[in-house]
Formats: sequence, structure tokens, C-alpha cells
Amino acid sequence: MGQKVNPKGFRLGIIFEPHSQWFASKSRYKDLLIEDLELRKALHARLKSGGLSHVEIERSINKMKIVLHVAKPGIVIGRGGSGLEETKKFIESFLFSRHENQKKKDGNIKQRIELSVEPIKEPQLNAFLIASTIADQLARRMSHKRVCNQAIDRVMSAGAKGVKIRLSGRIAGAEIARRETYKQGNIPLSTIRKTIDFAHVPSLTKSGYIGVKVWICR
Repeated sequence: MGQKVNPKGFRLGIIFEPHSQWFASKSRYKDLLIEDLELRKALHARLKSGGLSHVEIERSINKMKIVLHVAKPGIVIGRGGSGLEETKKFIESFLFSRHENQKKKDGNIKQRIELSVEPIKEPQLNAFLIASTIADQLARRMSHKRVCNQAIDRVMSAGAKGVKIRLSGRIAGAEIARRETYKQGNIPLSTIRKTIDFAHVPSLTKSGYIGVKVWICR
């Protein structure tokens, strides 16, 4: 029987906490959900050099708290906090343009934004950062076996109990798409008490997209 459940969704509320924490009425829930997704996508594109892992969003009546979990906080904060201020202005302009485009009733309400940065203690144990690194290296046409083996060595040397990497697509420009799996250590997916970090990042190569999935047992 194959594993079809997202490892992080399976442990949500037990080990992992939701990245979005707010309540909305039925009419506004869809708009706020899409707004969160688009904001995360824009921040990932803007702060890619800083190693952005995930974004926590917490909403109240007139306040929006955003926490950026990054591997390189110095790049995101900038000299004297200038980078953080630019990111805050970017978020404000993004929300303002979205409210203007949708012509929402609450578009004129001024939302106070609180922005903070949290450093990631062990970047080599973060599945999203590992998957992003592999995807970037595959896009630069590096050897997929070498890339995956080096990633496994880095994760295991950081203290992980196990790691699994799966590539799917036209690997190395092959005519027929296939799937390759690289694994080391133990990955108990059915045990809820184990902390399993999971990420899926697509890599755009000249032959098409290659899906990169990473499981890390911390």
C-alpha cells in the first residue's frame, strides 16, 4: 500500500502547527485563503536568496502578523533593518493592489502589519531548503545522482535519523519519464510521534519539469 497522505498534514495539530492562524466568515474565507497563497508565493520569489523556508500569517481585526523563517536572516534584515523595511513596504503595496483589484468592501481599512524574522537553527534539516537546492542544481544541468547523494550526506551529517529523496520526470533529459528514489536511514511515515519534514519543489529544466520530493526524519 503506497503512502498517499502528506506527512506534515498527517501530523498537523500534534507536532506541526498551521502556518495560517485566523478566522473568517464564509464569504471572506476564500479571498483570505487566496491572499495568503499569493503573498507566500510573492515572498518566496523575493526572498529566495535569504533561504526563506515558510511564512506564518496571523490575522486579527486590523492587524496582520507575519513571521518569516529564513536560513540567512542577515540578508533579509539588511544593514540597519533596511531590508526588513523594504519587505514590509512590499507587503503593504501587495495587499493594497490586491484590495484595489478586487474592489473589496474592506479595501479602505488600514491594516497594521507586524513583520518579524526567525532564523532556522538547522538549515540542513529543513526539507524545503534541501528540495529547493536540489531543484536549482537540476535546473543548472548538474548530475542528478551526484546532487542527491551530496544532499543526503549533508542531511545525515546534520544529525537526521533518515532522509529520502524522490525525483519524477524526464530525468537527465531522458525520452521516457521515470522515477528515482534515494534513501538512507529510517523514515517511519506511519508513526505520528516521529517528526517527518516533507517538501515538494518542481524544477524547470530544458526537458520539462522534474518533481523533487524530500522526506527528513529529524
